Amino acid sequence: MGRSAHVDTFAHDHLPRLAQQPEFLFEQPELQFPPLLNCASELLDRWVASGQGERICIRAPGGLVWTYAELQKRANRIAHVLVEDMGLVPGNRVLLRAPNSPMLAACWFAVMKAGGIAVATMPLLRAKELAHIIAKAQVTHALCDARLADELQAAMREQPVLRQLRFHNDDSASGLEAAMARHSDDFVNVPTAAADACIFAFTSGTTGTPKATMHFHRDVMAACICWPRHVLHPRADDVFIGSPPLAFTFGLGSLLLFPMSVGASLVLLERTTPVALLEAIHAFGATVLATAPTSYRAMAEPARSLRLAAEKGGSLRKCVSAGEALPAATRALWKDATGIELIDGIGATEMLHIFISADEAHARPGATGTVVPGYHACVMDDDGHPAAVGSVGKLAVKGPTGCRYLDDARQASYVKDGWNYTGDAYLMDADGYFHYQARTDDMIISAGYNIGAPEVEDALMQHPAVAECAVIGVPDAERGQIVKAFVVPGAGHAPSEALARELQEFVKRTVAPYKYPRAVEFLSALPRTETGKLQRFRLRAPR
Repeated sequence: MGRSAHVDTFAHDHLPRLAQQPEFLFEQPELQFPPLLNCASELLDRWVASGQGERICIRAPGGLVWTYAELQKRANRIAHVLVEDMGLVPGNRVLLRAPNSPMLAACWFAVMKAGGIAVATMPLLRAKELAHIIAKAQVTHALCDARLADELQAAMREQPVLRQLRFHNDDSASGLEAAMARHSDDFVNVPTAAADACIFAFTSGTTGTPKATMHFHRDVMAACICWPRHVLHPRADDVFIGSPPLAFTFGLGSLLLFPMSVGASLVLLERTTPVALLEAIHAFGATVLATAPTSYRAMAEPARSLRLAAEKGGSLRKCVSAGEALPAATRALWKDATGIELIDGIGATEMLHIFISADEAHARPGATGTVVPGYHACVMDDDGHPAAVGSVGKLAVKGPTGCRYLDDARQASYVKDGWNYTGDAYLMDADGYFHYQARTDDMIISAGYNIGAPEVEDALMQHPAVAECAVIGVPDAERGQIVKAFVVPGAGHAPSEALARELQEFVKRTVAPYKYPRAVEFLSALPRTETGKLQRFRLRAPR
């Protein structure tokens, strides 16, 4: 796929062996990529080069509006800062830390242009979690919103491999904005290979230890071609809006890559509470909304009196749900409140974006959808053979994107016989519609966030009142699942509501707050086998 432009070969050197990688399929003509490909050239620069640079690209609260040409100039200046001031060479990893904002988008494109690898991180992550990411990806550079400086600086003290840091939203002479002003707004993009890595997207696995998924420039473009073109059908006059952070591949695709692939505009919001999101839809005339099922449920009643749908005088014409399973009741509630049929889909960080979905005309209650063109999907039995129609089994997928864990033994469990096993239990009906059943591992999916149970357990065990603990996900009507902790108190500590609240607050301070246990139950002992292994199934059983 072309000679690599990476001077720093860390990504290539830590790819899974070819025999451990999935089979990649490029069956459609539009998926035949040239040997040299830089996704920034395709998603940003081509609009300016074709005379459409004055199209509106990004909007944000406070009246901020950037055209494609203005975004390009800012990205070019940041690319100069990365290369000339911070010493970046192609292949270096750049940690990005900021809420959804125009500057975060400019930084992301600057990294692409300079041939770096973007490692976007959630604003809620604490120093401990950031340190894990820095160590795993051997991050050497960082661009960070000054408001989020403290946790990153604490992580840097633990991980000196991260040597170069610039803050934006910083009015000082050392800030990124001041450095940008010293450079030209012209930049020649690094001629990266289509198979050069450009993203390390982190996801928490069942062990809670961060896994980095490695995606190439061609993967970014394949994601823009498959699901949007065949299911979403975006238009150049669309205005995209939503809640997922750009650090999630759901957010990166839905709120940056996909709109820009068709020359549309996007709205980036730092606050995405249900009320704030509804207000922003009206204020910006948004036409495409992307958020998790939990948000749709929370927004349904306040949206009932609003004219959101285009056919009712509003602007909204498309609503996308992903990040967790969409309950049929939530689909019905949203349609009843707004008249809009949700577009559901399942994706994975390992696959970059959505691979099973259905548009409004083909949506069925309780079904995720059918295979997105460009992908193949199958429900497998325990022996790795296709299961009978209507039987529950393990979802396996292959297509133009796939799992490449960064130097991680768990590659062998995610990829088998060329298929990506997503960790979801599904059944497929006679019409080829896939119906979600459950997760096949210990991942807790709460309000669209992936939470590894052992990571929460590790945080709880740091509290002196905890002797033992176990964490599971339990069903919840609002959030899909919530985190529940079973705690054996240590000597001298008695179970109480006050202790439960203390443990919840402790976890919030130790890891990202959304991971805290919303329910705490005290036990005298955890259920274990004779050999000492925890029996999680007994904790999940009705009590």
